[in-house]
Amino acid sequence: MCGIAGFIAGGDRLEREATVRKMIAAVRHRGPDETGVYLDGEAALAHARLSIIDLAGGSQPIHNEDRSLWIVFNGEIFNYVELRAELLGQGHCFGTRSDTEVILHAFEEWGEDCVLRLNGQWAFAIWNSRDKKLFLSRDRLGVRPLFFSFTGGAFLFASEIKSLFAYPTVERRLDLEALDQIFTFWHTLPPKTAFCGIHEIPPGHSASFVDGNVSVRPYWDLSYDPASPGDGAGRLQQYAEELLAILKDSTRLRLRADVPVGAYLSGGVDSAVIAALVKQSGVSKLTTFSVRFEERDLDEGSFQDEAVRYLGTDHRDICCSGHDIGQVFPDVIWHTEKPVLRTAPAPLFILSRLVRESGYKVVLTGEGADEILGGYDIFKEVKIRAFWARQASSRLRPLLLKRLYPYIPQIQSQPPSYLKAVFHINSDDTGSPFFSHLLRWRLTSKLKAFFSDDLRAELAEHDCVSDMEAQLPGTYARWDPFTRAQYLETRYLLPGYILSSQGDRMSMAHSVEGRFPFLDHRLAEFASRLPLRLKMNALQEKFLLKRCASGLVPPSILNRPKQPYRAPDASSFFGPASLDYANALLSPESIRNDCIFNPLAVEKLVAKARGGNITSTADNMAVTGILSTQLLIERFIHNFQPETSDAHCQHA
Repeated sequence: MCGIAGFIAGGDRLEREATVRKMIAAVRHRGPDETGVYLDGEAALAHARLSIIDLAGGSQPIHNEDRSLWIVFNGEIFNYVELRAELLGQGHCFGTRSDTEVILHAFEEWGEDCVLRLNGQWAFAIWNSRDKKLFLSRDRLGVRPLFFSFTGGAFLFASEIKSLFAYPTVERRLDLEALDQIFTFWHTLPPKTAFCGIHEIPPGHSASFVDGNVSVRPYWDLSYDPASPGDGAGRLQQYAEELLAILKDSTRLRLRADVPVGAYLSGGVDSAVIAALVKQSGVSKLTTFSVRFEERDLDEGSFQDEAVRYLGTDHRDICCSGHDIGQVFPDVIWHTEKPVLRTAPAPLFILSRLVRESGYKVVLTGEGADEILGGYDIFKEVKIRAFWARQASSRLRPLLLKRLYPYIPQIQSQPPSYLKAVFHINSDDTGSPFFSHLLRWRLTSKLKAFFSDDLRAELAEHDCVSDMEAQLPGTYARWDPFTRAQYLETRYLLPGYILSSQGDRMSMAHSVEGRFPFLDHRLAEFASRLPLRLKMNALQEKFLLKRCASGLVPPSILNRPKQPYRAPDASSFFGPASLDYANALLSPESIRNDCIFNPLAVEKLVAKARGGNITSTADNMAVTGILSTQLLIERFIHNFQPETSDAHCQHA
């Protein structure tokens, strides 16, 4: 895993070289092992390497035989061994044993459609010096980030936004519509980012830049067939065998590395299954890592301990407190490059530091299982609400709402009348393409009450839900509510928050690569064709996966209710050990100067937090969202200070 950056622009050679060095230095944390730069008359490409495959020969940028094609690559191509053998059979010659060079020769053989042959997680740029054309691509599910921008006639690209800001003429300004999206969905909608003029290549898309123009186009998306295979009952065993076979092969491929590979163990079924399959693959000694919390209702340590005993791993963990979260939160926002509404990324930032200090560069994790195999409570919620909507006057159907969110006492202790009011249904909602998510988005949108009057006026004509509706695929209207919910989680929240703010950015902050067996595109495509009852049988989540996992993981973990990963929020920033940065950025003067939030409303919220009276989900999200926005403004707009270093340069 690595960092990439570059631009297409003419000008003085020495100035261009100095600029691209600054750009790649800004993401040196992504690749501390080695750096390299390529320059010709138009292109400047840079690479920061985290060496995992072909340690001796995989230095980048890499070129083809006649040096007409040059590539910088961030990620892993897990089927590179098979592709290399195929390309050798077609007459291609290789100078390294790296997966990077496989991409380059695949591009020579199959053109831009080469991405359809790749099994992996990637963001790469290929410069064709003969045709003066740049080709960019991002993996199907958005594991690895890729951004671009235009300034003064130059086209820029990079793994992270901070590299683009290292270019001298790139403007640093908050995108207010993007902020509106984050305070609705938790993420922006690509190509929009938190900053004006900075664009994100969406998952499953490639782009080309030639003759001053950029074109971005999709090459892959999830598709759900509403008429797919039977009722599933008679084929249950067959489906289970197919799922397990794909998952085993996906895990096997993701163990390919020339360095040790570890795994995260959360205490849930997903990570336990992956760890079990790693052990089955022949790994004699597996090191696992996990986060524990001081707060009992957040801690999953007892389940982690049980999985460790059952699987026999060499386990290491950290116990994370609210104080720990508060201490690292400014660094977390430096890496997320956008506001967050929960502190959940912070413990993963601390965990990845433990992984790196333990001598590991690669970890396998269980992300993606909930999205593609039906594991979230929001999927239960949409099933219950859709069932209730078919008999809106029923007194019995709303009682199923008690089956939702068992880990939230505020919901479980309420009478049925309260639950009916919270999870209400009406004709407008049932007809909406976003029936599954409207309640969640409305709750999050209440945080906009803290926006300043000027910002609310600025956004008065902006409808971010319409922004999302404009991006939906043509087949979306044919899907049932459960399937639509899956698509929204997988296509947007997964890459926009979980794989970025909680995933890539937190692990790569400490030069650790995360790999995700559940996000093998073959598994995602297989899951999209499954009958719904095999994903959620009645209200039993991940039904088919649990069928496969029987015997692989302890029964107590297999049968435990889903508990989402959560961390202390507002309490992390206030208490006996007051945080100077939080006091300064949340002060009325700072809030007033930045013009994003209402100073009086924030002052009341902060007083409530200092008194230890923040209990609601909305208030916790408000504190975190406001503070992270203020940190973003401070670190990226008022006081931007990227890293600096040197790099080896290859010249045309």
